[in-house]
Amino acid sequence: MPAISGVRMAAVEAGVKYAGRKDLTAIVFDRPAAVAGVFTKSKCPSAPVDWCKAQLPAGRAGCVVINSGNANAFTGMKGKQAAEATAAAAAKVFSCDRKSVFLASTGVIGEPLEVSGFGQHLTRLKGNLDEDGWPDAARAIMTTDTYAKMASAEFAARGQKYRLNGIAKGSGMIAPDMATMLAFLVTDLPVAPDVLQRCLSRSVGSSFNAITVDSDTSTSDTVLLFSTGGGEPVTSARDRRLAGFREALDNVMHDLAMQIVRDGEGATKHVGIEVTGAVSAKSARRIAMSIANSPLVKTAIAGEDANWGRIVMAVGKAGEPADRDLLSIHFGGIRVAHNGERDPNYSEAETSKIMQRDEIDIRVDMGLGRGTAKVWTCDLTREYVAINGDYRS
Repeated sequence: MPAISGVRMAAVEAGVKYAGRKDLTAIVFDRPAAVAGVFTKSKCPSAPVDWCKAQLPAGRAGCVVINSGNANAFTGMKGKQAAEATAAAAAKVFSCDRKSVFLASTGVIGEPLEVSGFGQHLTRLKGNLDEDGWPDAARAIMTTDTYAKMASAEFAARGQKYRLNGIAKGSGMIAPDMATMLAFLVTDLPVAPDVLQRCLSRSVGSSFNAITVDSDTSTSDTVLLFSTGGGEPVTSARDRRLAGFREALDNVMHDLAMQIVRDGEGATKHVGIEVTGAVSAKSARRIAMSIANSPLVKTAIAGEDANWGRIVMAVGKAGEPADRDLLSIHFGGIRVAHNGERDPNYSEAETSKIMQRDEIDIRVDMGLGRGTAKVWTCDLTREYVAINGDYRS
């Protein structure tokens, strides 16, 4: 991960839940950075989500503090007080306005977050801040993740080179909107907060809001995008300088989203599901999500069983316009069903080879219109049950 001017980060062990690993991270800006954010649509959001939403309209960030091991969600007044205390401690340590502190927490829901020692931990952390601290920060925000998730891109704007870096965490409780997912992205292209927000809101639809591991939406989903760039910022969404940035943002967010799906709890398969020929894009998306979230579809994929009948089931239950006799289903490049029945050229042996792949593409053509959508998911294995059956143990 290349360094980006104006931002440094570090992580320390704070003993939130895990022993022997770093679990408290801070991303600190040398001067106030422009900020944009998107958050969970859960009706039971965490205290850090509420805090961030309240600070976002000002459009400026001095730092971000993230802890893993405890979501600080459904913790009542104690949760709100913990968020306020963390922001106050960070503001003091990093010499920034309390309302420019952004927060994120991930982990167990319903357990009060003990933050009395955060001031001391952040003081230790401050001594280790480094512009090359991206890998350390990415590891420290993990919960059930099996690897740190990072992505970077370089782009040009009016003859100058700029960068965009991103880190993310997420493995389970992943579903729009948005997934148990945290992501933090920083660019050195100077962009005004409102333009930054428009870019982020646009890009999230085809990345973090197009993945599902288990159909469960977290209380804590947070994606924050920052601009550290000095000089005259981009203040119009039509500015040509945004073209390269938008492409880089799309690519980095998609990369991070795919890493999350590949690291789905217990997952062994990465699955792309494309729906074409629906009556509208919205209808196509609902059908695709119905397939992606079906436990029967996902367990068949885990068992490498080309059970296309479960795809038919998931299409039929989606509640969207469908005609059985116009439906076509493809696994990989093989058409397995067509015109309301099994394809006459269907080969169980050849289709089974497709199912043995680590990456599988499923395409469903509805035969009704021009609506298309693509989402990504993973299989559902015994390991997923094992991980989540004793998550709090």
